[in-house]
Amino acid sequence: MWQALQTELSGTNFQVVSVAFESRGIEAALPYIEAAKPTYPCLIDREHAVAALYGMLNVPMAVWIDEDGQIVRPPEPAGSSDAFRRMDRATGRMAAEDITELRATKAAYLDGLREWAHIGSRSSWALSPEEVRRRTAGPTAEQALARAHFQLGEYLWEHGAPIRARAHFDEAILLHPENWAYRRQAWDLEEQGKSMGPEFWKAVEALGERRYYPEIQTP
Repeated sequence: MWQALQTELSGTNFQVVSVAFESRGIEAALPYIEAAKPTYPCLIDREHAVAALYGMLNVPMAVWIDEDGQIVRPPEPAGSSDAFRRMDRATGRMAAEDITELRATKAAYLDGLREWAHIGSRSSWALSPEEVRRRTAGPTAEQALARAHFQLGEYLWEHGAPIRARAHFDEAILLHPENWAYRRQAWDLEEQGKSMGPEFWKAVEALGERRYYPEIQTP
């Protein structure tokens, strides 16, 4: 998706920069990057520093930044929707109406990006600085403590103490339950790349009527 958009918008100032939040580092992320054959920069963030700086709580998420370094749209789901929750987990298949919903959500988001790439601040998708600030909240004390527990968990995992690491991952999730990046990374470390296993689906089911991906606030 991103490579196609980068190629399509090559005549504008549009530039994709992807960041993989991957505690297992280059060994885990590089095969996916190489398979995509991107012409845009692909970074690997072992410490989830970008997620912490921008307040990214899940993947995939995107933030729009203009040529002056100003945030135009704060982090939001990059064209994703909750339709995936209704898939057949044994086969991975989805109903036609759910596939249509996913495609429509992604198409609307990409159309917004195209408009912004071509006309910049005149785009209906470009937010004012005041609106960006309204939608952006800094970390609370509990969220900052969750971040510390997550970092400590990663350190312990890397140094061969998985049981102690899991205790800190659990504490991070307890303090900041909306942060699915913490959950997914902890599961990914334990299951060696299987971040959508039984624990993931159990946590998704526990949401009930609450959303997994926040709804994108379109113009």
